[in-house]
Amino acid sequence: MTKLLEGFTVLDFTHRLPGPLAGKILVGLGAKVIKVEDIVFKDPFIEGLFCEFDESFPHWYEELNNQKELVRLDFKSDKIKDEIHDLLKNADGILTGLPPKVQKILGIDETSLKEKNLAIAVIEMLASKEHKNAMHDLNALAMTGLLALHIEGRTEPIISPPFLPIAGIAFGHKAATDLLAAMLDVKRKEVTVVHQTYLFESTDEIFSAFWPKKSRTRSKFLHNGLYPCYGLYKTRDGKYVALAAVEEKFWLKFCEIFKLDITPMKRFFTEDQTIFNEISKCFLSLDQSEIDEMIRDEDFCLSLI
Repeated sequence: MTKLLEGFTVLDFTHRLPGPLAGKILVGLGAKVIKVEDIVFKDPFIEGLFCEFDESFPHWYEELNNQKELVRLDFKSDKIKDEIHDLLKNADGILTGLPPKVQKILGIDETSLKEKNLAIAVIEMLASKEHKNAMHDLNALAMTGLLALHIEGRTEPIISPPFLPIAGIAFGHKAATDLLAAMLDVKRKEVTVVHQTYLFESTDEIFSAFWPKKSRTRSKFLHNGLYPCYGLYKTRDGKYVALAAVEEKFWLKFCEIFKLDITPMKRFFTEDQTIFNEISKCFLSLDQSEIDEMIRDEDFCLSLI
């Protein structure tokens, strides 16, 4: 584990996914991260709605927070500001998604921190600077237009969302990056530095680069299945493989191993499904275990799923 942030302490007042992920990233860099929770209203991933309807969320909580120091306090206690102040004395940064009213009760709002003359970096994680409505990961993807790529070519009345909440994951990474930048700013200015970061805007900033407005006359590209050389193919035993033989050398090796007579230029053929179907027919004639044996000592960007 890299210890670039060894000696730094971060207080994590966030819950669910993005904030705890930001804290996990900082732990991975060597920081000491203290997750501060209300002893009554714990993280929803382990108590309340989320954990009640899906048992996977407590597992997420464990993965995101198991390397942090956990402190549970009574946020309604008369002593809460003093208890938080004791934690602040040795802290370099704060991650928070708490409402302003709660931040003020705890003494971690901007005014309170500046009154204490604390040289500390604070990242407030919010839904959107532009939009006032509530949103989840899926809403951020939809509102930026990016979810259109997921439904391209689909006609069924109900479509499952992407399994990975990529907007929330990106937001967590953005919060960690922003906190590091704010900590550098604190080092330079020796004052409290508060910065707001937003789910919608971070989703747009990070992912729109890969579907720029100049390209939005199209919604089918290499990475969502435009070309035969890059896609997911079913095997005879009902499993799948991931083919990504984009480069000519990989395509030639793929065709050699699987005895396919398809010229390199045809790997980008899109006029009809001919090449897709030829590759699919090949994989449907083999079990995944057979494919594993064929590619074990080869290297041409084909992986088992």
